Amino acid sequence: MTDRRTQLVGNLARVEERIASACSAAGRAREEVTLIVVTKTYPASDVRILSELGVRHVAENRDQDAAPKAAACADLPLRWHFVGQLQTNKVRSVAGYADFVQSVDRVKLVTALSGAAVREGRELGCLVQVALDAESGERGARGGVAPDGIEELAAAVAAAPGLRLAGLMTVAPLAGPYAGRRRAAFDRLMEFSSRLRADHPAANMVSAGMSSDLEDAVAAGATHVRVGTAVLGVRPSLG
Repeated sequence: MTDRRTQLVGNLARVEERIASACSAAGRAREEVTLIVVTKTYPASDVRILSELGVRHVAENRDQDAAPKAAACADLPLRWHFVGQLQTNKVRSVAGYADFVQSVDRVKLVTALSGAAVREGRELGCLVQVALDAESGERGARGGVAPDGIEELAAAVAAAPGLRLAGLMTVAPLAGPYAGRRRAAFDRLMEFSSRLRADHPAANMVSAGMSSDLEDAVAAGATHVRVGTAVLGVRPSLG
């Protein structure tokens, strides 16, 4: 076993133990929570090892990194999630490999994704990214639509050819009323999810929580957690 494989085996086991413990504490079945490993800045060789270890969901936040990595790993049984802020000029590329786009935060992006998905002959699962630090009509510091824009954006996704409304995503905010209150932030996202499912019952994904706060997300009811550093280690500098 290589050193890197040994490292990933240990890290993955520790993260799995954390998720299982959080599920137990919340009275939830372990199967209710899907681990998405965020592989940004790490090579395709790491993705390949993770796949061998049973990981089925991986995420990227930059198309220029994700596209070649997805191509290099096209033979693996993986589902690719795009989680970064997405510019419309990258949509055509992302639509070629992503199974889910978790960062949908404006109608212009919905229109672009729909056109690209139809051209590719694919269906993209889309999550509306909610910015808990955004005022009405604004976007969050790390992307996302203000809470009062969820309904309109979700309706646009649901009506768009080639797209499937899958649910909601958030990143714990660094500013605003939920700064430093991660559990409260995730509880609020669950409230929005409940409202969304009243009109869109199949939109049941709730993506929240990362390496530092996955327990809070599981306790709140998240269905998917996005974990990078705790599995892959401290990210190398991008210069």
